Amino acid sequence: MLVAVISPEGDDPREAAALEGFLSAGLRRYHVRKPSWNRDRLEAWLRALPAAWRGSLVLHGEPGLARGLGLAGCHQRDDGGFPGGFSRACHDMDGLARALPAYSQVIFGPVSSSISKPGYGPAQSAPWAQLTGLLARRAPGDARVLAVGGVTPDLLPRCLELGFDGAALLGYIWSDKDPLAAYLRVRDADDARKGACHAA
Repeated sequence: MLVAVISPEGDDPREAAALEGFLSAGLRRYHVRKPSWNRDRLEAWLRALPAAWRGSLVLHGEPGLARGLGLAGCHQRDDGGFPGGFSRACHDMDGLARALPAYSQVIFGPVSSSISKPGYGPAQSAPWAQLTGLLARRAPGDARVLAVGGVTPDLLPRCLELGFDGAALLGYIWSDKDPLAAYLRVRDADDARKGACHAA
């Protein structure tokens, strides 16, 4: 299961140390999402990080900056932004179907009640069976799809049952007083699930 962590939106004094811990503990994708920051501030922040981390960072917006710094990729929201990016967010089935052949990764949700956005969650009539069918019919080379929105360690098995390849976490990580400990709980829950599968 691919687990990604999404950054806090603004300044968080814990972020750099937590990111170092995430990467040391095996995190492969860290999404840098700072919607209120301009390009200069983003670039200064990214350049202050160790260059060795750049291959794990996905930048939301600013594709030129992502390419120039050699980041893992760039992410766009919904139908806006640049074509052919590495990653994209989708929140409806039609958008997901269009994005699958065009991106390497799609983040889809919400799959549960959001932790970082109270009151935001899936509709009562969320098309879970349709979603599972669409994910099962993906062609070779189609995007990996990560669940987002209210994801906790306990929800990881449900994400896999629905056909997701992994999950992207924000609220569960950053609402904890120790973001690294929260990430380790997610990682350990996934390791325990894999161990149980091998033993079965």
